[in-house]
Amino acid sequence: RGRVRAAAGAMEAAELRVGFVGAGRMAGGLARGLLRAGKVPASSILASAPSDKNLDAWRESGCRTTHCNLEVLQESTLVFLATKPHILPGVLQEIRPAVGRHHVIVSLAAGVTLQTLQRLLPAGTKVLRLMPNLPCVVQAGAMVFARGSGAGDGEAALLKSLLSSCGLCEEVPESYINIHTGLSGSGVAYVYLFAEALAEGAVKMGMPGGLASRIAAQTLLGAAKMMLETGEHPAKLRGDVCTPGGTTIHALHELEKGALRATVMNAVEAATNRACDVAED
Repeated sequence: RGRVRAAAGAMEAAELRVGFVGAGRMAGGLARGLLRAGKVPASSILASAPSDKNLDAWRESGCRTTHCNLEVLQESTLVFLATKPHILPGVLQEIRPAVGRHHVIVSLAAGVTLQTLQRLLPAGTKVLRLMPNLPCVVQAGAMVFARGSGAGDGEAALLKSLLSSCGLCEEVPESYINIHTGLSGSGVAYVYLFAEALAEGAVKMGMPGGLASRIAAQTLLGAAKMMLETGEHPAKLRGDVCTPGGTTIHALHELEKGALRATVMNAVEAATNRACDVAED
């Protein structure tokens, strides 16, 4: 374990050069996390995209940009593939001649398996598959990654160390990635729906909408922080809020009548199944 950390540290110390093929919102969020945490200087980040539309923001933060994907491979050691999934096979074909033993390739493309990535890249390429979620753009993401057969402990430690600046980052078996999509990738939207409903309940009772939304958001943030920092099961934390005959237990009874738990479980299942279907298309 110490050797792994040392290897990761050595790669960072040697001024890791990071490239992004694709410069959309998620790539920009990861890059901002690296910059804010001081993990990588802006001059060591190079991003490519077909047009200037997304690249202006990268240049403003001091990163280098190009329209040439091959240049990203030539200039970088750690390369994030952040294109749309249907474009990725063509991009892999284009960059394949430039991929060497020194590269660590990290794919963000939903539904593109490690098996496919390994088939389309040179044999033995160090490749990992990362599934982020939208709050990565505000450095509060939940990310999981799985490694291909060519990637070792050093590459996994490097990725985890770098991405800890963008939120929670866990290594998982690849089979968990579609579940993560259903739980967290899509799950962000379930939480927004719940937050909207919370705020609307307060508006119904007479509170102004803007204030209700801010309090709903802070309530979710505080509850999530307590879960992470105490490590307690959510059922225990929920029980702590319920006093006998109090307001909370009356409210929870209404949520149970509405089958909130079963509905949310069904939502996670539906999104996971859809992620599996998309991966097979």
